[in-house]
Amino acid sequence: MNKTYKHHTNEEKLAEFERLLAIMKRLRAECPWDREQTFESIRSNTVEEAYELSDAILSRDMHEIKKELGDLLLHIVFYSEMGSETEDFDIYDVCKSINEKLIFRHPHVFGEVNVNGDTAKVLENWENLKLKEKDGNKTVLGGVPASLPTLIKAYRIQEKAASVGFDWEYREQVWDKVKEEIAEFQAEADKMDSDKMEDELGDVFFSLVNAARLYNINPDTALERTNQKFIQRFNFLEAETITKGRNLKEMTLAEMDEIWERAKKDV
Repeated sequence: MNKTYKHHTNEEKLAEFERLLAIMKRLRAECPWDREQTFESIRSNTVEEAYELSDAILSRDMHEIKKELGDLLLHIVFYSEMGSETEDFDIYDVCKSINEKLIFRHPHVFGEVNVNGDTAKVLENWENLKLKEKDGNKTVLGGVPASLPTLIKAYRIQEKAASVGFDWEYREQVWDKVKEEIAEFQAEADKMDSDKMEDELGDVFFSLVNAARLYNINPDTALERTNQKFIQRFNFLEAETITKGRNLKEMTLAEMDEIWERAKKDV
């Protein structure tokens, strides 16, 4: 527990939020850079901020998480201020929209629906209610953003398909599919048909994402853990070679493997 943390009253929280709104309004009026920005111009910055928050979460760095959440909140206020300038919406409309959505999607909290503490039932109801919200697009997969990173997109596609019953009867059955897809990729690799190899490798990835979902593992988080582990071990390898006055390009694979095995024990 953070001993320096102070609990704040709702009045204090609202005061700081109002201060942020006032600062944003002044920046749009008086700062040349802020005044020139559009929804399109800061979109990529918003994506970057989301990834920086993700990095902080994976690092379990609460101080950085706080900072990155502030950066994301700034972007929400920025978009809302621009929306008010064009008289399309403002921060009130943004808050009202999410409040109404949360109440609608939680009938087991705000309504009469009883889920008996079943998280799976909550998620099933959530997806069904999302479909009811879609006016012109009531397809099951219609709510998956096209611009999602491919690994996360595959996971969300499979989650949504499973929410309507399109899933394995037993999760262990997925391994037959994984083996089948690997075999099909190997068959195309033997022929060296690059187009079909790419197609089949995509199927391999998709089946592995499915396996991760069925075993309650987020594949994006799992892969990032491996990325970080590899970076740390490779940095160890590089540091060891520098200590010995060597260059990685001059070392044999056997020499690098020997250091790599030590890195696996230490990192």
